[in-house]
Order: sequence, then C-alpha cells, then structure tokens
Amino acid sequence: MVNEKIGISVVIPVYNEAPVIEANLREVVAYLSARGYDFEVIVSDDGSTDDTCALVNNVIAKHDCVRLLQNRHRGKGPTVTAGVLAAIKPCVLFADADLATPISELEKLLPHLTSGDYDAAIASREGPEAVRVDEPLMRHIMGRIFNKLIHLILPMADIEDTQCGFKLFRTEVAHDVFGRLKVYGDVAEFSVPFTGAFDVEVLYIAMLGSYRIRTVPVTWTYFETTRISALRDSYKMARDVWRIRRAHRK
Repeated sequence: MVNEKIGISVVIPVYNEAPVIEANLREVVAYLSARGYDFEVIVSDDGSTDDTCALVNNVIAKHDCVRLLQNRHRGKGPTVTAGVLAAIKPCVLFADADLATPISELEKLLPHLTSGDYDAAIASREGPEAVRVDEPLMRHIMGRIFNKLIHLILPMADIEDTQCGFKLFRTEVAHDVFGRLKVYGDVAEFSVPFTGAFDVEVLYIAMLGSYRIRTVPVTWTYFETTRISALRDSYKMARDVWRIRRAHRK
C-alpha cells in the first residue's frame, strides 16, 4: 500500500541522545520514504549538551524532510509541544528517540484516524495483543501502580497506558490540545522541570475536549536509562497528576 496522499509530521524530542539519534533518525526517514508517505520529521531538542544536534544536522544534510528545532532546556513537555505546534502535515506523531516503539507500529495507529472515527490513536503496552520486551518486573509493577493512581485522581479509566511515547493526533486537534497545556506548557500555571506526567495532561485535555481517543496495543522494547528513578519519579509523577487536576478544574 502506498500512502502518498497521507501527510504525517513525526516529532522526535531529544535530550543528549548522541548514542542513538543519527541511526534512529535515518531509520525513521528510510521507513517513511519506503512506504510512500508525504512526511516531515521534526527533531525538537531540549538543550542537549552533547553532539545530538550535530548528528541530526548530518542527517539533515542528506534529507531535507528533516528539520531541527533547538530549544532551551525546559523538559520534555515544552520540547514536544514546540515540535507539535510546528507540525504542518494533517497528522502528527510524537515518538521517543530510542524507538522503543518501532516506527513501523504507525501502521496500527494510522487507520483509526484515516477512517474518520478517531481524533487520536495512542500506543498501549497493555492488553493481550501488546508485546513488552525486556522490561524489568519492578518497572512494570511501578507503572501499573501509577496507572491505578491516575484513575483514582482523574476520570481516565478508559486509558490503561498513558505513558507509552508513541501518540498520533490529527494535527488540528494536537494544536488545540497542546496549546492548552497548563502544567507542562511553555507558560505553565504550575511550572515544573520534571515532566513525567506530561502525557497524562495531554490526554486529559483531549478527553475534556471530547476528542475521540483510540488505544492500540503495540510492541515495545525496554531500554535502560539513567534519567528515570522508579521510586523518586513515582512520587513526582503522583504530585503532578494532582497538579493537573487542579489546573484543569472547571
């Protein structure tokens, strides 16, 4: 199937991703090109201090479908938002730079938008059809506890996995949703440098706006990172879910 009439902006937020960004970016470009998409790739940099931007520019030199946004260090929320608001294609996907969810999983999400039935399709690591690879048991347990906590604080019981970094929106919907971020936006009501619950605010705003969201089971691979501490970050994420509730109280 050739998707030449389907326009997709792929937003990849990065912060010190020098070990993986060049190879993964080339993989994304190669895949979308081979499938015949009308696409752009927006790499949104969160003030990296390593060679990330130079490596991205290596790819840009050969692929004019890629562009780089260089931002000051503000955390994932504002960095993803900058990329999403810069998107010009009809659909926008934001995907983690490590490609823990392979770019090929786009094929599972996209039909839900092209059918006109949904405004967003989000990857989920939950459900019988989802595949988790190499995830430590403790990390999975902490994730499930966090999800239950979200359901206690916010009316989001229909979403079993808010945190998977692979989400597809109609671009006009994304511009509306990301433009209304309060906890994790550029000008935040509650300014927080930690952005672990950023996805929660995005999805909560979408639900408040009555946008139609489809969760889609995917294959996901765990890659270890030193940026995440299960105990420390679980507390911060719980705190920020309460901030989201207060910020969007009617």
